[in-house]
Amino acid sequence: MADITRYDPFREMDEMMRGLVFRPVRVPEPRIQQIKVDATEDDKAYRITAEIPGVRKEDIKVSVVDNEVTISAEVKSQSEKKEGERVVHSERYYGAVSRSFTLPQAVDEEGAQAKYENGVLTLTLPKRNNARFRKIIVT
Repeated sequence: MADITRYDPFREMDEMMRGLVFRPVRVPEPRIQQIKVDATEDDKAYRITAEIPGVRKEDIKVSVVDNEVTISAEVKSQSEKKEGERVVHSERYYGAVSRSFTLPQAVDEEGAQAKYENGVLTLTLPKRNNARFRKIIVT
């Protein structure tokens, strides 16, 4: 007995067109970097170092509320490739990165210091001696 197969008129066309169709070229998007943070402490203060390369210090914002620290930055990147006076390729990227974390003890916001140099943000956050602490009795 003969095998019965269904005729597909587009199958031959698909096979023929496979070699002719151009696939779009993918240009990888700049990847938003996560802010990498190291935290150390001594008896008086926390020291935070955060890697934020390629950002101007004017575009970095740090906020401290009690024991919660938030670091955010606006990232801008632009590249342009020229051949003589003619621009051959140009890319721009704008975005924002942010990182929040909680420290074990409240921070004295008034004595906090920040320094940004060579893509590394260094925070010195003194511990608050009179931390807000309330004991709740369960009845």
